[in-house]
Amino acid sequence: MQHFETRLKSHDNTYKDLFVRHQNNPVLSAKDWPYPVNTVFNPGVTFFQNKVLLLARVEDRRGFSHLTKAVSENGVVNWMIDTQPTFEADPQNYPEETWGVEDPRITWLEELGKWAIAYTAFSSSGPMVSLALTENFKEFERMGAILPPEDKDAALFSQKIGGKWILIHRPMAASIKPGTHIWASSSVDLKNWSDPRILISARTGAWWDAHKVGVAAQPLETRDGWLILYHGVRQTAAGPIYRLGLALLDLENPFRILRRSDEWIFGPQKDYEKEGDVGGAVFPCGWILDKVTGKVRMYYGAADTCIALATANLNDLLEYINSCPEVKQET
Repeated sequence: MQHFETRLKSHDNTYKDLFVRHQNNPVLSAKDWPYPVNTVFNPGVTFFQNKVLLLARVEDRRGFSHLTKAVSENGVVNWMIDTQPTFEADPQNYPEETWGVEDPRITWLEELGKWAIAYTAFSSSGPMVSLALTENFKEFERMGAILPPEDKDAALFSQKIGGKWILIHRPMAASIKPGTHIWASSSVDLKNWSDPRILISARTGAWWDAHKVGVAAQPLETRDGWLILYHGVRQTAAGPIYRLGLALLDLENPFRILRRSDEWIFGPQKDYEKEGDVGGAVFPCGWILDKVTGKVRMYYGAADTCIALATANLNDLLEYINSCPEVKQET
């Protein structure tokens, strides 16, 4: 297996990115919205009726967020955007949503014939992981908060493994290890979650992901394992920088991490990623795989202000992660 530094260098000895930004970036922003908003960012994404469907986080001018659907034939232009919020907070029936709903991650559950949306409910006690199911992105079956605060950055695996659903999430509670880590929990009914374990630890010291880590997109099933896209945060004198890395989990036992990238693979470089409400942040909440072409499309929030698109070849991602260091299993 080639070392990734060699693999990523082109013939002119310059580095080539795994993910390539689309020339139309940003593909969506507040100026595209059919009603007044402050910003649009951090969209979940899936294929729906042979089209690309984004469920974007939309922040209104109070500072509260809701989710709005945008659909496109090619996932780049000619977006059909709902003329009113698609999924709004319902604090009367779900008080954990008092200050809005944020950062959806969408997973198709074949067993149920429904999409699951894991999202953050912004409660007065802090962020909480909530779950909703839908068949059409018009009507939603809210399951309410499924984990106590403070917890966020949640995504479901697409199928039961060992008879249980598995949820990746990021609690803020203190643990044995310093930092804020990615955890995974199990459930038989999507409501009651148990057996929480640290899945991917935040590193310490000078690493790009030393302060905290969180899942970015929903787990992607591949021939080599579950491919995980995650964000890492490094605190600097100028503020935090949000960048992305990859990890590979065992297909049959996703609690077992096989490989993890030492270096970040995607970070804020363009003006629309460095300047905005939260500059220096690239923050995906979803990616989709075209199984015919092998192309992965990653939709991400840029600077908490707009939505951008970057694409990669799945084979390149797998070649890269398989060249990364094996992870020593903790006992």
